[in-house]
Amino acid sequence: MVLVEMKIKGISYSQGQTGAYALILSEVNGNRNLPIIIGAFEAQSIAIGLEKEITPPRPITHDLMHNCFVRYGITLKQIIIHKLVDGVFYSSLICVRDKIEEIIDARTSDAVALSIRFDCPIFTYENILKKAGFTDKKNTQGGNGNNDDQWIKNFIKEQSSVDQERDFNKISIRELKALLKKYVKYENYELAAKVRDELSKRKKG
Repeated sequence: MVLVEMKIKGISYSQGQTGAYALILSEVNGNRNLPIIIGAFEAQSIAIGLEKEITPPRPITHDLMHNCFVRYGITLKQIIIHKLVDGVFYSSLICVRDKIEEIIDARTSDAVALSIRFDCPIFTYENILKKAGFTDKKNTQGGNGNNDDQWIKNFIKEQSSVDQERDFNKISIRELKALLKKYVKYENYELAAKVRDELSKRKKG
C-alpha cells in the first residue's frame, strides 16, 4: 500500500455542534485534504503545539507524554493513519528506542498532537485518502476557498451524530447501556459522559 505524506492545514470549529472540530490534513505533494473530527481538548492541544510562542505554565497531557518519551530515550519517528472504519480513523505511533522500532496504537488526534511536538511526519494510505479525502478547489480551480469552507461545515454536520439531540431520560436503561458501549467504542467521550450521568441518576432514583 502506498503511503502519502500529510501536513496540518488547520482546524475548523463547528458552530452547529458543540465541541466538534475538524482537523484538516493536506497532502504534501498534492491538492487533497483529509478531514478528521476531533474533540475540544485535542483541538486546543494541537493549536498550542502549532503556536510556538505559547507555553502553558504547566505541561498539558501531550507535552507530558513528549517529556516522558524524551526522558526515557524514545523517539517518535512518524505517525501513520492506517485505518478508517465507520468514520473513525485509527493511527499508529512509530517509535524508536535503542535502535529498536515499536508500533503503538493511538487515537489520531493524540498522534497528530505528538507529531507536532516531535516534529515528525504524518502519513496515511492512498486508499484512505481516496475514500475520505477531498480536493482543494482553491488550488486546482483558482477559487477563493469558500467551497472548501462549506464542505468542511457539511462534513462536520454529517459526521456529528444526531444523538447530540437525543433526550436520554426517555431511553430505557438497556438502550442507555448499549449507547454507552457504542460511544466509548467510537471515542465519543462527550456523549458517553452524558449517558453515564443519566445511568447514575437512574441508580440513585
